[in-house]
Amino acid sequence: MSTEDIIRRSIIESCRAMNASGLNQGTSGNISVRYGESMLISPSSIPYDEVTADMIASMPITGERGAYDGPKVPSVEWPFHLDIMRSRPDVNAVVHTHAPFSTILAIARKPIPACHYMIAAFGGNDVRVADYARYGTQDLSDSVLRALEGRTACLMANHGMLACGDSLKKAMWRAVELETIAKQYYHSLLIGGPALLPDEEIAGVVSAFSGYGLKES
Repeated sequence: MSTEDIIRRSIIESCRAMNASGLNQGTSGNISVRYGESMLISPSSIPYDEVTADMIASMPITGERGAYDGPKVPSVEWPFHLDIMRSRPDVNAVVHTHAPFSTILAIARKPIPACHYMIAAFGGNDVRVADYARYGTQDLSDSVLRALEGRTACLMANHGMLACGDSLKKAMWRAVELETIAKQYYHSLLIGGPALLPDEEIAGVVSAFSGYGLKES
């Protein structure tokens, strides 16, 4: 089995896993992985249990924007996946979901502050909310890129969340961590709100994480 085939299968497995775990529902989420000069991305509007490896679309990272190879059209959210790949050489995988607690905070347009030291897993002292724009648009992509400056995850206003990584495994791990901390933050707000950690503590944790493989080089 070729490397490309392995990646295609890993995308399908990850899509199915995020639905099985409750991290996503239906066909609303999408996943992309860098493969050489191309981006492999899940197809649009096909139940994950029905997706086969050949249905994963291949899009050139540079070259004609929107061009793709495959029997099925890529996810409608391909613009932000592609723009992240183009602008962030440190990112090799992007996971987008409509995870419940992340989406609740996104609907309320509440960024996640330093309520837990694990916020450092996303590169700084908060997880921002990208400004709202309609799904699949360039405006949404531009908004996501701004929210991801210096970060590896963001919420998307009235939409959902996304997480990035230098591998699909890392991006999936971050997506799970983001939903976990979103759930914790949401519930802390119900009992008076969290005590926030100072910026210098989060900076120290970010530095410490680099020794545990939790920070891309």
